[in-house]
Amino acid sequence: MKEEIEAGTSGMRAMAGDPKKAILKLGLPMMFAMSIQTVYNLVDTFWVSGLGSDALAAVGFVFPFFFASIAISTGLGVGGGSAISRRLGAKDKHGADNVAVHTMIIMLILSLLFAVPLFLFAESIFVSIGAGSTADMATSYGKIIFAGTLFIFFPNVANAILRSEGDTKRAMNAMILGSILNIILDPILIYVLDMGIAGAAWATVISLAVTAVLMSNWLFFRKDTYISFDFKDFSFDRSILKDIFRVGFPASVQQSSMALMMLVMNMILITVSDTDGVAVYTVGWRVATIAIAPLMGISTAVVTMSGFAYGERSYSKLSSSHLYATKISFIVETAIAALTFILAPQIAYVFTMSESASHITGDLVIFIRIICLFYPMVSLGMLSSSLFQGIGKGVNALIATILRAVILVPLFAALFAIYLGQGLVGIWWGIVVGNVLGSLVIFIWARLHVGALLKKESGFSTAEPV
Repeated sequence: MKEEIEAGTSGMRAMAGDPKKAILKLGLPMMFAMSIQTVYNLVDTFWVSGLGSDALAAVGFVFPFFFASIAISTGLGVGGGSAISRRLGAKDKHGADNVAVHTMIIMLILSLLFAVPLFLFAESIFVSIGAGSTADMATSYGKIIFAGTLFIFFPNVANAILRSEGDTKRAMNAMILGSILNIILDPILIYVLDMGIAGAAWATVISLAVTAVLMSNWLFFRKDTYISFDFKDFSFDRSILKDIFRVGFPASVQQSSMALMMLVMNMILITVSDTDGVAVYTVGWRVATIAIAPLMGISTAVVTMSGFAYGERSYSKLSSSHLYATKISFIVETAIAALTFILAPQIAYVFTMSESASHITGDLVIFIRIICLFYPMVSLGMLSSSLFQGIGKGVNALIATILRAVILVPLFAALFAIYLGQGLVGIWWGIVVGNVLGSLVIFIWARLHVGALLKKESGFSTAEPV
């Protein structure tokens, strides 16, 4: 127990020291973990692709809902983690423990509210959103995923709590374990046991369940984390609920807006193409997620570091960590974009080797080469959003994300694809333009906000920036 508490204290010492070193210490393990996790997404897509383009499309119709469950749980984790980090920065461990308990109780409630209606009405939902001939496959895959919702929610929330105290090593280990297990189970369940697309869903749920058990052991049984849990005589505290939800709710809506964007994009795709267009988008977007995985890792460090620095009222540290993280991320994503552009034919071939999927190879190459153009600019938007979440200004991040994902991306996709008659290629360019403009908006807003905080720190202003 002593060793692990010292590890937690070491993480917090890093946050209290040089912000650049702290970003690297907190961000590198999560960069690696996120990259491994997105690799498993690609491997999952690879094995499903062997079942044909209809199977890929079926997964594409389920993915927005799966993504929404991740969005809600991740948003709750961000809200709870931000509140915990700010309290640790202010040296309020009792308050941080209380926030952690509240976050877990809320997680249980939300997972039930999300899972039950989706499981009961899965088939009707997929038919209504245009799954057509793939509705049965989507239902088979989706009902298993929905039944395992708790195992999606808990690891995301537990992971955020570990990160909030600077324990990114165990957070990384848990994520990697689940990803590797999924990679192993996919071919066994899909092909060896001949479970088809249902096997892919079971592989996901089982791997998440194992991860959940591991994290439960750390948090509730071994009790060797810095944050501790005491559920006895629990009662909801309004001020804590407000603190969690003022970041968590906007973060969940912000993440869910991505799922909404995917649903809207699927509808636009069906308008100008058919289920093959959805299959290209499904595979291509998963390639994009692994390309921006390092950003997701660094963004978790920015949330933690921003919350801690804000709790300390060290706004110069807040500014320095944000700019440094953005600079590193921009360089990394530029290199990844170049590599992706060059290797696009090879990447596309891997996911379209089966005879029933080979006809979408050319369209997938085009998608990959166009989409990679926005990777470097994502760093400006994603890390600025994380800064707002860390300091408790979740609504700011939400507004910028809605502008980007719900308004700009679908707007430009429809404009280029339908009104300018560019078809699928127009949709891909719409995604690029919408993401670039949205990222610039939130970066500028974040820097103006930090500038106001720095003036406040220097004594030039006493007003709280918005």
